[in-house]
Amino acid sequence: MKNILVVGADRGIANAICLQLQARGDHVIAVCMGTTEPYTEGGVETIGGIDVTDAKAVARMAQELGRRKTKLDWVLHVAGVLGLDELGKIDYDDMRRQFEINTLGPLRVIEASMPYMAANAKVGVVTSRVGSLGDNSSGQMYAYRVSKAGANMVTLNLHHDLSKRGIAVVALHPGMVATDLTKDYPGNFNYIQPQDAAKGLIARMDELTLATSGQFRHANGDQLMW
Repeated sequence: MKNILVVGADRGIANAICLQLQARGDHVIAVCMGTTEPYTEGGVETIGGIDVTDAKAVARMAQELGRRKTKLDWVLHVAGVLGLDELGKIDYDDMRRQFEINTLGPLRVIEASMPYMAANAKVGVVTSRVGSLGDNSSGQMYAYRVSKAGANMVTLNLHHDLSKRGIAVVALHPGMVATDLTKDYPGNFNYIQPQDAAKGLIARMDELTLATSGQFRHANGDQLMW
C-alpha cells in the first residue's frame, strides 16, 4: 500500500485517479479546491478548500499533512486550467491567472509537500504536450502554451533537485480527455474518458524510477519532446 497525495481532485482526471488508486488498496489523500463531497462514497480521505494559487491555503494543506504524520510515496499534481486565446485578443490578466495555476501551482504544492515525502518518493506533474517547444506546430493558445511550458520547466528543474535526494520526477501528458477543461478546445479529436487517462497516468507513475526520472511522458507510454 502506498500513501499518495493527489492535488486538484475535485473532478475529471484527478477524481478518477483517486478512486482507482483507492480501489486497488492505496491510501489516497485527495486535495480539492472545493468540498469533500465527491469522495463520500469512494472513501477517499480529503483535504478541501485548497487553492493552489494561495500560499496560505497550501500552507494549510502542509499543516494537514504534518498532522497526519504520513510519509508520502507519491505526490501527483493534476490541478490546472485551460483558457483559449489568439494573437490580437490576449487577455493578460487571464494569462497571469493561468500562469499562477498551471506553472506556480505545482511548484508551490510540491515544495510545501517535500518535508512529508518518503526517501524514495515519486512526483508527477500533469502538464500538457501543448507546452512542448519541440511539438508546437500550430501557434495560438498563448496563455495555455506559455503556462504549460513553464510547468514543464518546473518539472525538469524539480527532477534535477529532487533526484539528488532519491525522489523521481516525471512530467505527464494525459492525452485528449473529455472533461470540462477541454469542452471548448478547437479541432476534432478522438477524446478518451477520464477513467482511461487515469489508468495510463497511474501506470506511468508505477513504472517511474530514478533511472527514468526527468522525462516527459504521454499517458499511453510515449516519450514526448520538451
